[in-house]
Amino acid sequence: MSAVAPQPGGAPPGAAAMARRYGADFAPYLVLAAVWQLAALAFPPYLFPSLTSVLARFLDIVTSGSQFADVLATLWRILAGLAGAFLCGGILAFFMARSRAADRFLGPILQFFQGIPALSWVVFAIIWIHGIELRIFVIMVMTTLPAFTFQILGALRAISKDLFEMVLSFRPTRSKIFRVMVLPSILPDIITAWKVNLGNASRVVVVAELVGATGGIGYELLQQQQLFDMTGALAWTLQLVFFVLIVQRLLAWIEAHAFRYRALSERSM
Repeated sequence: MSAVAPQPGGAPPGAAAMARRYGADFAPYLVLAAVWQLAALAFPPYLFPSLTSVLARFLDIVTSGSQFADVLATLWRILAGLAGAFLCGGILAFFMARSRAADRFLGPILQFFQGIPALSWVVFAIIWIHGIELRIFVIMVMTTLPAFTFQILGALRAISKDLFEMVLSFRPTRSKIFRVMVLPSILPDIITAWKVNLGNASRVVVVAELVGATGGIGYELLQQQQLFDMTGALAWTLQLVFFVLIVQRLLAWIEAHAFRYRALSERSM
């Protein structure tokens, strides 16, 4: 057996590969930070504040109970709205996949809803709904429901009919069909739908809070705009950006864990 050649400096091969991977992951953020810092040196602080001042304000928000409560309120609104849209979209997609009449009826309605701007839903919800939390929940659901529905519907239609008929020949229960065949087939599209809608939801919730809320990141951004405080605006924005990045990483981990057999099959080829 041939020995594995040691890496320079005595580091094991796995450590070098991990360092290269994490270096490639963080390189774009480091470049972005460097460009911003150069702009901070060339322009006044009220236009481009330094990274240290933004980081200090960011940490102040995290460590302040009242301010971090606004962050948690926004994050809860995003997750609740996405969960509601996902459940409703999944139910609609299964009905549309099983019934051609339901597909012909619901498809045009969802396409019509998809063409309505998020700001219009904000205006409608303010007029129709009194409670702030219910108002934002409805806005989040209506702006992300069509994408969830069409994504899941496309995944259901992509399931092989021959494979489905073969599975039915073993006379499995409905729960086993869903668990063994349907769910693994549509899970990649579900994860993709969550990734796409997560970014859309983060933008929609800020608009909803700007106009129709008395708390949250969007409301705080409005306060920073009125104070002409760029440092605060960036610090509050980064709260939302970091949340989106963390959830994106979590979804990527779930995808890699659920479909780790793909990597094994590629290695064996």
